[in-house]
Amino acid sequence: MPHALVVEAEKFPIAGTFTISRGSKTEAEVLTCAITWNGKTGRGECVPYARYGETMARVRDAIEAVRGEIERGAGRAELQGLMAPGAARNALDCALWDLEAKTTGATVASRVCAGPPGPLITAFTLSLGSAEAMAAQARAEAHRPVLKVKVGTADDASRIRAVAAAAPATRIILDANEGWSDDDIRANLAVAAECGIALIEQPLPAGKDAMLRHIPHSVPICADESLHVAGDLAQLVGLYDAVNIKLDKTGGLTAALELRDRARALGFQIMVGCMVGTSLAMAPAVLLAQDADFVDLDGPLLLARDRSPGLVYEGSLVLPPESMLWG
Repeated sequence: MPHALVVEAEKFPIAGTFTISRGSKTEAEVLTCAITWNGKTGRGECVPYARYGETMARVRDAIEAVRGEIERGAGRAELQGLMAPGAARNALDCALWDLEAKTTGATVASRVCAGPPGPLITAFTLSLGSAEAMAAQARAEAHRPVLKVKVGTADDASRIRAVAAAAPATRIILDANEGWSDDDIRANLAVAAECGIALIEQPLPAGKDAMLRHIPHSVPICADESLHVAGDLAQLVGLYDAVNIKLDKTGGLTAALELRDRARALGFQIMVGCMVGTSLAMAPAVLLAQDADFVDLDGPLLLARDRSPGLVYEGSLVLPPESMLWG
């Protein structure tokens, strides 16, 4: 019996506006793949990301290009050779994991987690704005254990100090989205250290981060845009202290598991992150993140509307996915 593939484009409104150093958006655009075989259907979601040259149309075209192989029954191992890493492969890879779970009765958690998965504390992201606006955001969310704060402006020092003062008991991650430069990184690192920041994501542009080897890391520094797959890790040793693994970058859970294990072996701390997507996109990442040092899987918390059923969030705790959702 052949497999059947359905690809659907969907939009989910964001609660307010989500702003980073590269721009703002008011909705999450996602592509969902559903693969059906023998009466069972597996689903996976991806979020095309313009920073990596992805659009909804290009990602859909990449999925359609392998439709024949998928409908003939190509599995996850074959998929790795058929497609490049990225959002398109992520949707198909996660759909295949889900389909395997539904056809075999063995959950994905039982195959990829060392023990029964448990709830995780996720960071909650604050959008970029003025120092006053960001302080107000931080004050409103100061009950959360971890906040991820978007920076990457000409005056990040005032924003860092304002947020830290507004949420003094909260662990804070800064995400510059490649927005710092050789000229301001030392000063910004000093302010981050002064304010007790826990981690800084991707301060310098990917490919222009050699300077990180020659300056003190007063706060641990995490690679995001500089890291996609396990093969990237060797060149990051000595530059970064941690790596942010996102399924839309690795091209699915299969490659993400390999990346996580190799990163651990090289001594990197692990962060598992996400694009702004729904619970369907977060579900496999929750399993990947079971032993992570930092978890940033708040995508559904940033949406005005999520899927139903979705992941269960209790404040900043995210519970493992139920099989009705994924896995």
